[in-house]
Amino acid sequence: MNRELEYMFVQSARVWIPDAEEVWKSVELTKDYKNDDASLQLMLEDGTTIDHKLDPKTKNLPYLRNPDILVGENDLTALSYLHEPAVLHNLKVRFIDSKLIYTYCGIVLVAINPYETLPIYGTDIINAYSGQNMGDMDPHIFAVAEEAYKQMARDERNQSIIVSGESGAGKTVSAKYAMRYFATVSGSASEANVEEKVLASNPIMEAIGNAKTTRNDNSSRFGKYIEIGFDNRYRIIGANMRTYLLEKSRVVFQADEERNYHIFYQLCASANQPEFKNLRLSTANDFLYTRQGRSPVIEGVDDAKELCTTRHAFTLLGINESYQIGLFQVLAAILHLGNVEIKDRDSDSSLIAPNNRHLTAFCELVGVTYQDMSQWLCHRKLKTATETYIKPLPRLQATNARDALSKHIYAKLFNWIVEHVNKALVTNVKQHSFIGVLDIYGFETFEINSFEQFCINYANEKLQQQFNMHVFKLEQEEYMKEQIPWTLIDFYDNQPCINLIEAKMGILDLLDEECKMPKGSDDSWAQKLYNTHLKTCSLFEKPRMSNRAFIIQHFADKVEYQCEGFLEKNKDTVNEEQIHVLKASKQFDLLVELFQDEEKATTPTGQVPGTGGRTRLSIKPDKGRDTSSKEHKKTVGCQFRNSLQMLMETLNATTPHYVRCIKPNDFKLAFSFDPKRAVQQLRACGVLETIRISAAGFPSRWTYQEFFSRYRVLMKQKDVLPDKKLTCRNVLEKLVQDQDKYQFGKTKIFFRAGQVAYLEKLRADKLRAACIRIQKTIRCWLARKKYLRQRSAAITIQRFTRGYQARCLVKFMRRTQAATVIQKYQRMCVERKRYRQKQAAALAMQTILRAYMARQKYQALLREHKAVIIQKHVRGWLARCWYKRCLEAIVYLQCCIRRMRAKRELKKLKIEARSVEHFKKLNKGMENKIMQLQRKIDEQNKDNRVISEKLVSLESSYASESERMRGELGRLRGVEEDAKNKANQVSSLLEELEKLRKELSVTQQEKKTIEDWAQKYRDEMEKMVSELKDQNGLLKKEKDDLNRMIQEQSQQMTEKMTRAIAQETQQLETDLNEERSRYQNLLTEHLRLEEKYDDLKEELAHSTNVSKPGHRRTDSTHSSNESEYTYNSEYAELEDGSRVGEDVTRGMDTSLTLKLQKRVTELEQEKQSLRNELENREEQFQRARARDDAQFRKARGAELEYESLKRQELESENKKLRHDLAEMRQSLLGGAAAGAGAPGSPAYKVLLDQLNASCEELEVRKEEVLILRSQLVSQKEAMHHKETMTEPSVFAKDVNKLKDADELKQAYVGVKDTNRLLEQQLQAQRRTYDSEVESLRGELQNVKEENNRQQQLLAQNLQLPPEARIEASLQHEITRLTNENLDLMEQLEKQDRTIRKLKKQLKVYSKRIGEMGAGQAEGQTSPGQMVEEPIHPVNIPRREKDFQGMLEYKKEDEMKLVKNLILELKPRGVAVNLIPGLPAYILFMCLRHADYVNDDQKVRTLLTSTINSIKKILKKRGDDFETVSFWLANTCRFLHCLKQYSGDEAFMKHNTSRQNEHCLSNFDLAEYRQVISDLAIQIYQQLVKCMENILQPMIVSGMLEHETIQGVSGVKPTGLRKRTSSIADEGTYTLDSILRQLSAFHSTMCQHGTDPELIKQVVKQLFYIIGAVTLNNLLLRKDMCSWSKGMQIRYNVSQLEEWLRDKGLMNCGAKETLEPLIQAAQLLQVKKKTEEDAEAICSMCHALTTAQIVKVLNLYTPVNEFEERVSVAFIRTIQTRLRDRSESPQLLMDTKMIYPVTFPFSPSSLALETIQIPTSLNLSFLTRV
Repeated sequence: MNRELEYMFVQSARVWIPDAEEVWKSVELTKDYKNDDASLQLMLEDGTTIDHKLDPKTKNLPYLRNPDILVGENDLTALSYLHEPAVLHNLKVRFIDSKLIYTYCGIVLVAINPYETLPIYGTDIINAYSGQNMGDMDPHIFAVAEEAYKQMARDERNQSIIVSGESGAGKTVSAKYAMRYFATVSGSASEANVEEKVLASNPIMEAIGNAKTTRNDNSSRFGKYIEIGFDNRYRIIGANMRTYLLEKSRVVFQADEERNYHIFYQLCASANQPEFKNLRLSTANDFLYTRQGRSPVIEGVDDAKELCTTRHAFTLLGINESYQIGLFQVLAAILHLGNVEIKDRDSDSSLIAPNNRHLTAFCELVGVTYQDMSQWLCHRKLKTATETYIKPLPRLQATNARDALSKHIYAKLFNWIVEHVNKALVTNVKQHSFIGVLDIYGFETFEINSFEQFCINYANEKLQQQFNMHVFKLEQEEYMKEQIPWTLIDFYDNQPCINLIEAKMGILDLLDEECKMPKGSDDSWAQKLYNTHLKTCSLFEKPRMSNRAFIIQHFADKVEYQCEGFLEKNKDTVNEEQIHVLKASKQFDLLVELFQDEEKATTPTGQVPGTGGRTRLSIKPDKGRDTSSKEHKKTVGCQFRNSLQMLMETLNATTPHYVRCIKPNDFKLAFSFDPKRAVQQLRACGVLETIRISAAGFPSRWTYQEFFSRYRVLMKQKDVLPDKKLTCRNVLEKLVQDQDKYQFGKTKIFFRAGQVAYLEKLRADKLRAACIRIQKTIRCWLARKKYLRQRSAAITIQRFTRGYQARCLVKFMRRTQAATVIQKYQRMCVERKRYRQKQAAALAMQTILRAYMARQKYQALLREHKAVIIQKHVRGWLARCWYKRCLEAIVYLQCCIRRMRAKRELKKLKIEARSVEHFKKLNKGMENKIMQLQRKIDEQNKDNRVISEKLVSLESSYASESERMRGELGRLRGVEEDAKNKANQVSSLLEELEKLRKELSVTQQEKKTIEDWAQKYRDEMEKMVSELKDQNGLLKKEKDDLNRMIQEQSQQMTEKMTRAIAQETQQLETDLNEERSRYQNLLTEHLRLEEKYDDLKEELAHSTNVSKPGHRRTDSTHSSNESEYTYNSEYAELEDGSRVGEDVTRGMDTSLTLKLQKRVTELEQEKQSLRNELENREEQFQRARARDDAQFRKARGAELEYESLKRQELESENKKLRHDLAEMRQSLLGGAAAGAGAPGSPAYKVLLDQLNASCEELEVRKEEVLILRSQLVSQKEAMHHKETMTEPSVFAKDVNKLKDADELKQAYVGVKDTNRLLEQQLQAQRRTYDSEVESLRGELQNVKEENNRQQQLLAQNLQLPPEARIEASLQHEITRLTNENLDLMEQLEKQDRTIRKLKKQLKVYSKRIGEMGAGQAEGQTSPGQMVEEPIHPVNIPRREKDFQGMLEYKKEDEMKLVKNLILELKPRGVAVNLIPGLPAYILFMCLRHADYVNDDQKVRTLLTSTINSIKKILKKRGDDFETVSFWLANTCRFLHCLKQYSGDEAFMKHNTSRQNEHCLSNFDLAEYRQVISDLAIQIYQQLVKCMENILQPMIVSGMLEHETIQGVSGVKPTGLRKRTSSIADEGTYTLDSILRQLSAFHSTMCQHGTDPELIKQVVKQLFYIIGAVTLNNLLLRKDMCSWSKGMQIRYNVSQLEEWLRDKGLMNCGAKETLEPLIQAAQLLQVKKKTEEDAEAICSMCHALTTAQIVKVLNLYTPVNEFEERVSVAFIRTIQTRLRDRSESPQLLMDTKMIYPVTFPFSPSSLALETIQIPTSLNLSFLTRV
């Protein structure tokens, strides 16, 4: 021992020391402990060093702390060190860090109230815990309930679940969840839904028995024990409730921040409802009994809504509306009675004011007279032997009497409700066993403790005694079972305390005796207690400062009780006359019923209740026991003692299960842990006592295999023996010297407390030493590797250095030689350069000299040439001067002549002057004319060309006029000579000439004015043109924007519609799957009811057979199709069965039969409605798609209309601008025409050019608009190409609206055809490319798979020894050759089939040729010759060619057909020897013949008999996988045959011409196809359940528990302690077991000919079940959440994927169902520290919900101390990142979910006429037709 202490109390060891705030504080030793040390040197977690003094007498060392790897264990008894600080710390870590509220403590489940709603109580959690062993799953109330249920079924012994704890700890909730578990798991044995009634009792009892207190918003103010009854099949049949200690005082008084019972506030909250108007209620603040606590509202609770729940529960339990109103009347009367004000009349009497409205309301509600009630509220009756007196009461006594009456009425009402609830829960079925749930208060101690606390603590003393005995008994049984030496364990026995309370002359006995005394009081009773027990009992004490109190030492703590009020509360009296008044009510039958068994309410002494105590207790009386006398009723203490004794007898007769509820804090804070309050409750509820008892013995228990696996590292190779038990024994003897520290059992090793920690430390030290050794070796290897690397580097550096030096020397030598060569060549170059310079200088000088001489010669020649030119020009100039002088003289003569002629033409000029005046007048109205021309745009536009022609003619006339004027001028010059002769006419001509000059100046001024106006107009036109250009640019930009917007809108609209259609399609597919799932679930429910109906018929028939032994009964069948299809003929056994069924039906319960028939009818109607709804959904889907297309077309049409309107507006605007330009041009041309000199000027031409350019630009814009419109049309045609192809006229109309319609239409159609052709070619190329790529991918995948297989095989062979390697290679070669052989055989069979087919065709052709030859010979030969010729051999034997693929049978053979082909057929022989689906083909061929002969009755009876027979065989052998699989394959094949040969075009296109000839001709069997499809769905679901039942036991063991990779997972350090009463596993399954089972499933289905698509759906469903069950168990098992387990899971999943790959099922969707499990395994393995890790986890775990991710992180448990836990901050980071996810809060996956199954049409290529019927089927009565 000293050696171990010295080994454990060393430096860095951690221990616990007491602390005032935290109760226990963790510290670390800074110095090793020696035996003679008086103190310990410790260091706190904050670094503070302290000196801890040891007790010099005891030398008790502090408690050692468990290793971190043991912290957070599921079971407290599994801790190595079992003591108070370890328990407290373990609970705190689980509660705060892991958010786990449940923890085992041996046989006790410790439940800590989280004050928060947790998602761990759903149906999925219930299903996960159902059928599991208690030690296999994480602690939960459901695990305790499952253990109780399982033990009840296994041991056939009644069970009890005892739930205790103080107020606010969660007792009621725990009991409620336990009851819910039983109701969900067991189900009901009848159609009355008893489990719903049992659960419905909870809201009723909470309403009338729960209230808000300072500690709890829903505190139960009574104790209850509910017995849930079960039948022999362990289904709920009823329940019974017993109540204890109702707190009646709460009816009349509540402390601050507390409330009365919930029902009162629910009534007040619903006072405004019509049915409650007569109750005269108002708010809760208006009544004394509901406002004293000043807290009428509970946050988050709607009292009105809660009343609706309560009333619904009343109705469910059979309490009708009238009784409910009566109950509410009594409750309202109590409230009104509390408001009755009693006043003082004098000091000894009191009175009630007349017409008190509350008393009036009370009397009206209960149906009594106002006078009687007011009389007896203020008076009492005293009886003597001779006389009766009526004595008035003082106001205080009258008030107490009123409150006593209120409490008494409420207690009676409470008992009445409990009684009627029990009546509603009772059934006539015999109870086989029961499970009791006890919800009772825990140990209580307050500052002031009275009679209530005394009774509560008395009950807890009894329960604690029973608990201690049970724990002691279990420990003893475990030791005896393992055959280890049994030593008596000392544990606390509280029998002395119980004797002090209940024994003769005990506290209760003295209290009852004092109540019988005439002048008994609390003080006299206290003195009797002091005199009796103070000196005789050590557990009884008297307070120093009080004579009216006493102290009892309970098992949990000392409690001081105040004697005041004990006698009054024990008597519990009420005024008898008040009761008589209430019983005399004539209008209220319910009130009379409440008091019909009322005993005389007199006190034992006949005294009136005195003042004092408010609090009273009510005990539900035991009906089985009569009162001892009629004069006196039992006291409260006596009743409670008797009822408690009955409860203990019940509990002792059952197997108890304990749930201890802990309240973590007094402030109702979520996940807040107060160590002081927790320790106080742990001490009070017996958890620490359990720990102490366990620690006193051998708390740590390991199996030999677990011990060997865990501590193999402590053994040497020589210590390992074949016998594991002997190995463990030898090792332990070496490791632990003290043999008292352990014991060897039959299957386990038992250790004392602390020994596992000691062994763990040894193991850790050994591993640490091994790690150091490994590190040393690795460091040595690394150092040597570094040295060798440095040495090699040094040698390399030297080598390179020397090489570098050598290269430098060589380089120097080369450079020296090169320098010499360079110098040589450089000198040569210099000399050569110098020579060349001299040579060049000489040549330059020569060149310059020669050039100078040439230039001199050239200049001389040039001077001579220029002198000649000068002479030539001078001579020419002189000649020209002479010529000019002559010309001037001639011109002068001509001028004189012309002057003369000008005078002659004077008159003609005057005429021309007049025409100018007329032109001036016209010119004055030019502006008006321009305005008129602007208003008449259309006319001027038409005259545009005419004006242009006029302009040209004016120009030509102007030119001709100029020529004419020139000619006239010549003529005038000729006449000039005549003018000289006529000198007398010169003066007159001069005057006329002067006048003409003046007129010419005026004309010039007018011309200038016109030119100014033209310039101004031209400027305006230029400005207008610039504006038009700007507008044109804007239009162009707008056109581009519009084009871009149209493209973007088109793209957006296309994407939007695509997304909308995809979403709508996905939604509709989801709805369709949901509807299909609902429909299939209803089919399942229908099948279940059908089977139930058959079972009831069989049971009733069996009972009939028992009463009539000679009566023979044959099983009859019942089909859901009988109501839909009528048939008249059945085989004999079925007829006999139906007759027997009729006889049985007469004797069975008519109501039950009608109910079942009604239920079946409703389900059939619901099935039909769901079928119709499914069809409607499909039609809606089609209509929705068509509607979306129409809406899209409409939207696109509206958009195109808008664009068309926009385009028309632009065209009109352009047209208007074009007209304006034409008008301006016209006006300009008109202005130019007015001025004779203006036309033809450059300014006008420039302006006209700009106008023409603007017009051309507008035309270009118009063409672009037209092109844009054609693009819009093409987009519309692309969106609706089908409509465009069928209705081209629609687009033709749009195109024809444009100008140049024919050309645009032809261009558009051509472009469209070209695009369509190109698109088709592109799609064809794309399809070809995709097919080639897909084929190449397939070939590549096959090559990869073959390569992987070869590599695996090679790797396996390389690991084998040489002999085995040769054998394996031979085996592989044999397998390869066999496969090739099989392939060749298949090819040979194909060729044989082809040859047979060709032979048949050849025979047919030869027959035809023969017939043709016979016909020709017939015309050429005589009849005699014809007779002599032999018959053609082709026509003789071949009758099979006329076989139509039908089988004929007689009507009386139908029974034999069904019997041989369905009922007695063995699937295994058919699957091995015959073609797949043979029964389906035979049945269909028989059906075809019935259709061929047009026999309606035969068709219907055959189909109905087939369906019923399949149902019968599946009911009989529904657990046989081969049978279910076989008939699923044949049912589907039969369904496919009905489709394939139905005559529908959709199915006929897959047939050959011969098969199309075999189609049904007379009957449409579409309705039967639906029935057979429903049958196939039922068979599929039954197949899935059958496979699930086979796989279910393998999944958890194979996927989680078994170590596929040996040595990775290891064993948990402490070994999870299994419950001793749990069932041991029958066998161990591995992953290979699962894979073998899956392969067996797959091969069987393939042999049966199941459709490949259906096999894929089955495999997907199986993989979903495997993934869901594995993940659910992972989420509920803390021991499985580790890094190594994640590796195991990922390896197992990879093996499953490899199986899918080998079977060619990778594309069936099965792998995706495992994604949540894969991500959970990855989550266990990834790093979980930094923000980056959190981000990676959030992105990786997309298939897991937030609740699942957080759960895995909370459950993550290191297996070795080298691993680290996940911090709380990291988990909160994950929660913060995932809070925006929209997902289901459900924690577990639904393992019962079945994917909706579909049966894709799979036509058969098998020809019916080729089918041969084997003789083994015994179907010789069938005839081939």
